[in-house]
Amino acid sequence: MPSRTDAGLSGRRQQAAHNDAAILAAAREVFLNDPRSPIADVAKHAGVGISALYRRYPGKEELLRKLCHDGLRRYIAEAEAALAEPDGWAALTGFLAGVVDADVHSLTVRLAGTFTPTPDMGADAARAGELAAALVDRAHADGRLRADVVAHDLGLVLESCAAVRVPDAGRTAELRRRVLAVMVDGLARTDGPDLPGPPPAPGEFSRRWDPRS
Repeated sequence: MPSRTDAGLSGRRQQAAHNDAAILAAAREVFLNDPRSPIADVAKHAGVGISALYRRYPGKEELLRKLCHDGLRRYIAEAEAALAEPDGWAALTGFLAGVVDADVHSLTVRLAGTFTPTPDMGADAARAGELAAALVDRAHADGRLRADVVAHDLGLVLESCAAVRVPDAGRTAELRRRVLAVMVDGLARTDGPDLPGPPPAPGEFSRRWDPRS
């Protein structure tokens, strides 16, 4: 039977977990609206004291890193799950839909350059790139993906969907899926003219994460 002390600790852990979830949800909303917002706005929006926030995140930069790293991990999870799909085209399109629904790239668009990434984030970014390349290679092998699409083009597709935002969250999700459907149709158009310009180069996106850039 749990002791009173155990029950107290369990209760405190539950409260801490609740506070952390509230802080991260509030931080996402606050910083997507304005990345320059002070960290005090996050505490106010989460309904927690500023001291409770600082116990978890010593400063704004740590909180921004946490948000973006969580988004990167979600991207990796979606890609790994998609690679279990035997159909290469279904794997790629399912992956894109999963990432759009998770709203990962809103953080990318808004928060790039606002903090210094860690080596762990760099390693996960490299892993994400490898997984995206594998999905593109499989879709090419199936003959469903136009030949001049490269893995880095996926970032353009995902960021274009993330740029769609209206006040109603449900409507935002609908419009993003609509835009994605249009783009997927273009990805599958294997008999059209070549895409204009050279494809995104390796590292072309990653440079913007440097706060000095």
